[in-house]
Amino acid sequence: MSSRPVRVRFAPSPTGPLHMGGVRTALYNYLFAKKNKGTFVIRVEDTDQTRFVPGAQDYIMDSLKWCGIMPTEGPGLGGDFGPYVQSERRAIYRPYAEELVKNDKAYYAFDTSEELTQMRAQAKEMGMPNWQYNCVTRGSMQNSTTLSSDEVDKRISAGDPYVIRMKMPRNEDIRFHDEIRGWVVVNTNNIDDKVLFKSDGMPTYHLANIVDDHTMEISHVIRGEEWLPSAPLHVMLYGAFGWEAPKFAHLPLLLKPDGNGKLSKRDGDRLGFPVFPTNWTTAEGDVFSGYRENGYFPEAFVNMLAFLGWNPGTTEELFSLEKLSETFSLERVSKAGAKFDPDKTKWFQQQYLRNTDDAVLAEELAVFLENKYPVNKLTTVCKLMKERATFIKDIWTEGSFLLEQPTIFDEKTTRKKWKGNAVELMTDWSKDVLNIETFNADAVEKQFKAFLAERELGVGAVLPLFRLLVTGKGMGPSMFDISEFLGKEECAERLTIGLEKMAKLKPEI
Repeated sequence: MSSRPVRVRFAPSPTGPLHMGGVRTALYNYLFAKKNKGTFVIRVEDTDQTRFVPGAQDYIMDSLKWCGIMPTEGPGLGGDFGPYVQSERRAIYRPYAEELVKNDKAYYAFDTSEELTQMRAQAKEMGMPNWQYNCVTRGSMQNSTTLSSDEVDKRISAGDPYVIRMKMPRNEDIRFHDEIRGWVVVNTNNIDDKVLFKSDGMPTYHLANIVDDHTMEISHVIRGEEWLPSAPLHVMLYGAFGWEAPKFAHLPLLLKPDGNGKLSKRDGDRLGFPVFPTNWTTAEGDVFSGYRENGYFPEAFVNMLAFLGWNPGTTEELFSLEKLSETFSLERVSKAGAKFDPDKTKWFQQQYLRNTDDAVLAEELAVFLENKYPVNKLTTVCKLMKERATFIKDIWTEGSFLLEQPTIFDEKTTRKKWKGNAVELMTDWSKDVLNIETFNADAVEKQFKAFLAERELGVGAVLPLFRLLVTGKGMGPSMFDISEFLGKEECAERLTIGLEKMAKLKPEI
């Protein structure tokens, strides 16, 4: 652990909606900060203005808020290290780039895009398809390592466009320790001279990232595996400036449910599950669904995400955000990619729904039903139905019969059970129902057992018929609990109406 106070950051680019992989990165940063009594910062990295998407930044903040993992510093949140949007920090980067040039750690490059394209084409013709601007090829290009200082000054004064490139040394090993992957060693011969400062006056990701992390006093950089190839360059940059580098931790990829490869939006479209935390609407009006709008609890979504690449070392799986904050550690984050399982995601949702207080579920169900029914009745509906539901809407889909008389009767149960003396049995049972004085679940069950005993019948001969006429369903919660909820008159009325409707179907012998 670094001796510096823990300060971590989530640094998304506003180029579109926040993928669930990005949410997991934010979550792990949040948990690490909470565990170590540190600070969680969000910094918007919008140096690539050509890919900027209006509304993306607001979407990111809204998604984090829904998940309950809001940073303590960032755009609109305040903090002593702002501004927290890179385009608003534009003026600070050039001096750092110039410092690197002055100290012979970087250089000016005047090559035009046409010249670079020509060099790549020539290299390809010579059997070198992956030409790079590096310690070998820079000597034949238009830059301050090949031009005289007078020529360089002249070109800059004339307004010739240029970039500033990192001057990677030849054949040196870059070593750094990753908190998840252990020691990483890369030779500089395998790294090209990356552009640090662009001709449009904006820094590239590499320079801005390092300068911002240093000036914002970031202690740990926890980010996705896709940034691992950039880490050696970043380590070199810290060294070039003479700064202490933060600790690095590169998280495993989220993998598609079937086959290999990184989870993408296309996989969600193809297999029918969301890959975004909340709905995203494009400028063209296309809507990509999110977990929030699909009915997931944010707690279930976050719990699921936490386990995509991390485990507590026990068999326990249900963790509140507070408990995750207490338990999380980078030591238990896996190096291997984590395969996403849509069914497991539904399982988490199921568990959270079942563990939620009935009255709380009823409030949400009331909103879903536009306050059509009183909350006290919906509370009992939730109590009876939540064990069979995954989402709030399922409670109503499967349990609407509790508040509305059935108009359709389960075809399979009807075909299988409505036969022989079904009409006679249900007529007799409806009379018994009316004779129950204290009408509650225990009394109905006692009378029902007596009814079976008198006729020497098994439960399966009568109970499915009782359920069919009262609920229209073939299965569900206890019929005795349902009866108590509906009351004597409603039960008897439903049996009568059901018999009238089913009379049109002649029972099979």
